[in-house]
Amino acid sequence: MIETDLTLPDGRALHAYDTGGDGLAVFWHHGTPNIGAPPRPLFTEEVRWVSFDRPGYGGSTAVPERDVASVAECVAAVADAFGIERFAVMGHSGGGPHALACGALLPDRVVGVVSLSGLAPFDAEGLDWYAGMNASGADGLRAAVEGRAAKERFEAEGAYDPAMFTEADHAALAGDWAWVGEVVGPALAAGTSALIDDDLAFVGAWGFDPAEVTAPVLLVHGEDDRVVPHSHSAWLAKRCPSAEFWSSPGDGHVSVLRRAAEARDWLTRLSA
Repeated sequence: MIETDLTLPDGRALHAYDTGGDGLAVFWHHGTPNIGAPPRPLFTEEVRWVSFDRPGYGGSTAVPERDVASVAECVAAVADAFGIERFAVMGHSGGGPHALACGALLPDRVVGVVSLSGLAPFDAEGLDWYAGMNASGADGLRAAVEGRAAKERFEAEGAYDPAMFTEADHAALAGDWAWVGEVVGPALAAGTSALIDDDLAFVGAWGFDPAEVTAPVLLVHGEDDRVVPHSHSAWLAKRCPSAEFWSSPGDGHVSVLRRAAEARDWLTRLSA
């Protein structure tokens, strides 16, 4: 895998990753808080994984007031630098909204979108946004609604709550998806500022409507998810005109990644 530091037109740095190869290019959108290294458990010769650290994470310059839509500019810049014209996008957790943003804002380049355990917009009509969310996660997002200062206070006082994950999640983290731990630690090494930027973006105006995504969309969500409730993808499935919804019984926020290989293969079939 090649890692590259790109300089955007405004002078910002963007740390990017590329596994190379001749397969379908799939942009991986990492969760919150992760760095952008692509998902090693999903590596296959049929897919060229491309990704980057979202602004503020890893080697990418922070953009404190960024919205979800701003990710499209980053993706276009990386794709141009790597000579990639058409590509698919896949995001997990906090990466889900960013994958949808690319589908909505780069319609001539995105061939398919996968969102695993992804959030719905904060202003989603008819959705009880916090219902089913673990208490600490809901409190953190409520603090974000109050603004940056409140969110910074919450993160300064907050602590990891293992109860946010189900038994199936903990098993996945100790097994096939132990890789998740490798991308969380480096993301938090410099503090929580990038996490705060993410959460502020999630509860603010996204800058696009998921209904604008015209490419095929696959939504995958564990029915027992305590971090991002299953109802979020259920809402998105009704909002996105081309959406297919895989509801996964018995899965939580991380264990649903055991279906990510199926989702990857769903994307490769689109380009066959």
